[in-house]
Amino acid sequence: MKEVLKPSQSMNTLEAVKNFSEQFKYEPVVENSGGFKPQKYSRYIFVGMGGSALAPDLLRVENPNLDIIIHRDYGLPSLSEEILKNCLIVVNSYSGNTEEALSAFNLAVEKKLSLAAITIGGKLLKLAQENSTPYIQMSDLAIQPRMALGLNFRALLKIIGEEAALKETDLLAEELTPENYEADGKEIAEKMGNATPVIYSSRRNGPLAYVWKVILNETAKIPAFSNVLPELNHNEMAGFLSRDLPANYHFVFLKDKEDDRKILKRMEVAEKLYREQGQSLQVINLNGKTVCHKIFSSIILAHWTAYHKALTTGADPDDMAVVEEFKRLMQ
Repeated sequence: MKEVLKPSQSMNTLEAVKNFSEQFKYEPVVENSGGFKPQKYSRYIFVGMGGSALAPDLLRVENPNLDIIIHRDYGLPSLSEEILKNCLIVVNSYSGNTEEALSAFNLAVEKKLSLAAITIGGKLLKLAQENSTPYIQMSDLAIQPRMALGLNFRALLKIIGEEAALKETDLLAEELTPENYEADGKEIAEKMGNATPVIYSSRRNGPLAYVWKVILNETAKIPAFSNVLPELNHNEMAGFLSRDLPANYHFVFLKDKEDDRKILKRMEVAEKLYREQGQSLQVINLNGKTVCHKIFSSIILAHWTAYHKALTTGADPDDMAVVEEFKRLMQ
């Protein structure tokens, strides 16, 4: 069995990025698995907030054919009882103490729905054990949820029985060398300057663009936004191109050669119009040996970009005091 990195103390953002590929050595194990057959489900509901909602969304990029609902809220989605009973509900909380996720778990137990849990510990782990619910206890690497997407992605693949994709991600431990992406990340951060980043991608890669946005928010402590083509061509684009605006945005186009040719054409035309408007813009090509390689190489690049952006603004990449203070005030 493969071993995963076990730090003796909390890793800071820099250490977590440098060690990111180690996460793919983690071998997830389903506990309380007696009679549990994930392959019998055709639809999955993933309940998660913040960083714990990112990896479930990335499953859509890896396999667009999966029937997935992402629920970022209290309780369960507003679906009929019949639909809920035919879904596997996966409550995904990195800490195990997220109140929205715990409310979903308790409601699913009350309704006697098919349920599984993924966490490093906390109240969710205790609830899963008490209710004999199938669960995966991820290795606690003492990092922020947004930094643990490799771990979480592998655990999710295991819980829904995607063994072929899980095996594919095994290779990333050797194929991804985080240090190789630092120079490009630093360059992207420098090009952003003091502008607000806006990340664009195809609809399929929308979850990846959103990961970029979240990483920039949490690590660099700056506003950042994301959107997808073709939808943005019908609305958001008008807000940037209909009149002269100060050049206070930096647009990042995540271009994937595997995207539909019509989407690639739309991206080229939009790029031309934004440049003519004088907006700061750059194109980042998504490359990789496999879809998973493409996803996680881009995420590592996003981490380096946000880290170097934080250095230029004087922000502390590890400081999550704002989020923690909000949680305290909610008690």
